[in-house]
Amino acid sequence: MPSLTPSLSQSHCGSPCPLLLMCVNCFEKALGQMLKTLRADDYNDFRSCPVDFRWDEVSTQSNGYPAVSDDEAAAGVLLMQATPQGSHNDSQTHFLNHIRDLPHQLVSYALAHSLGRRLVYPGSLRTKELLPILLKGQALLLDNYKGQRAKLKACDGNEIDTMFLDQRRQPGSQDRGLRLVICCEGNSGFYEMGCLAAPLKAGYSVLGWNHPGFAGSSGDPSPQNDANAMDVVVKYALHRLNFLPEHVVIYGWSIGTFTATWATMTYPQLGALVLDAPFDDLMPLALKKLPTFCKGLVQRIVREHFNLNVAEQLCCYQGPVLLIRRTLDKVVNTKAVSSENNDNQTPGTINLEGNRGNYLLLKLLKYRYPRVMTDETVAAVKHWLQAANPEQEAAICQKYCVDGKWCLTILQNYMSKICKSGKKLRWKDQSTFPNHHSLDFPWSVGEDLPPVQQKRLGIFLAQKYMKNFEATHCHPLHPEDFQLPWTL
Repeated sequence: MPSLTPSLSQSHCGSPCPLLLMCVNCFEKALGQMLKTLRADDYNDFRSCPVDFRWDEVSTQSNGYPAVSDDEAAAGVLLMQATPQGSHNDSQTHFLNHIRDLPHQLVSYALAHSLGRRLVYPGSLRTKELLPILLKGQALLLDNYKGQRAKLKACDGNEIDTMFLDQRRQPGSQDRGLRLVICCEGNSGFYEMGCLAAPLKAGYSVLGWNHPGFAGSSGDPSPQNDANAMDVVVKYALHRLNFLPEHVVIYGWSIGTFTATWATMTYPQLGALVLDAPFDDLMPLALKKLPTFCKGLVQRIVREHFNLNVAEQLCCYQGPVLLIRRTLDKVVNTKAVSSENNDNQTPGTINLEGNRGNYLLLKLLKYRYPRVMTDETVAAVKHWLQAANPEQEAAICQKYCVDGKWCLTILQNYMSKICKSGKKLRWKDQSTFPNHHSLDFPWSVGEDLPPVQQKRLGIFLAQKYMKNFEATHCHPLHPEDFQLPWTL
């Protein structure tokens, strides 16, 4: 028999009690605000959590890394130094010049560590502004992908906020989950809302990290601090997460291409390198943004404090490389918009000629295939670089009669010839690294080819090393557009 006593939440007419309903709503809002505050506090309190992995943990293991002193640790990991503009054989003259130059050094240092840092790493100033979005992105990674957040301590004492998304138990298509993609974010990027989404949705295991001074990471952003952070991230991936070096892919977007190329330069055994919206050097981009009258000061600040020499570091890596060029990118473009006098493009459209990814590609190809990349071949590749879509690419390839099978045959025959001649392979045990090029670069392939065939081979190689993505600089990369580099 049903109770005749009305429910506490119902009025006599059967509708909810307005007073109680209002209290419930207020309680829900208060609870939501309290949880939001707690989560924000938890985000900020990350710095009080214990360290999960230290940069020097591997120094006591049998892994080939020598132990370093405290002084060496404080100095940080090695960076490729800028080439000095001149040399002074006379020590006294050098000392006098150093004294005269001291005021300029002080001005350069002050500007670099104030305005310069804000211009190069604006994301370090936006953590509070973006906190709701960062919290939402972090919750998504933790809840939907069972993310593992960890604090890593770099050699400079900075604590690096990382997020690991493990998909090894369900590796999926082509066993992608067995590979780890370490993501290096841009100058306003965070792992909570950054470039790791593409490889993650594509099925790869992913390790994201934030620059020093970004979100939960401590310290200040700089090339040296970024390299220190990258060092401990790679060690964490290899020695705590236990990924084989050949299964680790480094993925850098925008300014993250600096730390990405530093990682593969320093750890050449890593499996592959993918650079998205890349540039070859910070200098031309900085000069484009700032007034001409301060050119000398800008050059000094960049070379001494923000020497993001991506191309130099890239050429130190022997493994597979893929460059993703964004055809609507204005950020890494020193020309950006075509002029009315340009007959090849409609006025007001993006001028692909100024994309610094082009310069990076040419420098890489010239280093790896110097006999192919003659002046005539470089001109042909530049022609191909003007193609903004697959139809234009196909038309240029048809013009130069590019035959993919013939090009592959030339490259494979070269490898076979060198191997038979007894030239030392890059790896002692080639079977351990099946996806790497087997011979050290640079190659002498193409030296006996006529100019016409060198052009064909040069364009073929450009196609293999660079892929276009029709998007702006900050548009998220589609999962299907994230792919591993070409291997011969």
